This record gives sequence, structure tokens and C-alpha cells, in this order.
Amino acid sequence: MAIAPTLQKYFAAENIQYEVIPHELSMTSARTAEACHISGDRLAKGIVLRRDGGYMLAILPASHHLRLSDLRTSLGDNVHMANETEVNRLFSDCAHGAVPAVGKCYGLEMIVDDSIEAQPDIYMEAGDHETLLHMGHAQFARLTANAPHGRFSAHD
Repeated sequence: MAIAPTLQKYFAAENIQYEVIPHELSMTSARTAEACHISGDRLAKGIVLRRDGGYMLAILPASHHLRLSDLRTSLGDNVHMANETEVNRLFSDCAHGAVPAVGKCYGLEMIVDDSIEAQPDIYMEAGDHETLLHMGHAQFARLTANAPHGRFSAHD
């Protein structure tokens, strides 16, 4: 599959510069980081949340886990994890579970964990389980420029 068409079109339209990195099949972000010999702190993962009748994407490092209670403190109590059916519907051009850490092109608001913002460069899923995208911090910052930031994850 390589890069999801929605993501590829969005990056082209926004002139986002990135490098494509193929890797062996991996089904978790932690395993992907290991297979690619990169720090899980630099691999951005997206977690789909249900909020107030809509959806949003929380972006955090692969080396971290989401603290839903912290998100609820900043976003309100009506924040829940989306189920697999909802995620597959929202990311219909992506492989099951290979959610790119970009929300705007999928019509989703984003919230970005501060810990991923500290990284000099970022990797993310391209929409399958065998391709990563690599970009500098400035490119990632453009993708998340209007997203609120906060601390809602903890290192594994």
C-alpha cells in the first residue's frame, strides 16, 4: 500500500517534505521503532478519540502511553477511545491499525503531546505496516501548527 492516498495528496498540497522509509512488517509502533532502529520517542503515533459526538486525534510518541485522565482534565469528561470500527471508517485508505499522526487531511482535530514536540525529527506511519515517513521538526510543526498541545502521556 505504501503511503495512504489521502495523506500523500495532503502532503503534496501543503508542500510537506518527507522521506519514505520501508521496513519489515510490524503491527505495533514500538515494534516499528525497533525494526527501524529509531527511538520510540521520535515515532509519532496517532490515537483516535471520540469527543462530544465527533472524533479527534491525539498524537504522542510510540514510547509513551496515553493518560486519558489527563486528557479529560484539559478537554472535558466526554473523551473516550474510539473503537476499531470507528477508526477503520475514519482511516478507510489505511491498513487496520496503521493510523498516520496527521489529523487535518482526515477531517480530525488534533491534540499534540509536548514530549513529541521536543524531538529534532519525527517519524510516523504512512498508512500501512511497512512504511514510515521521516521529516524534520519544522515540517512536523507545520502539520500540527494549529493543534493544542499538552502533557497527556507517560513514558512506558
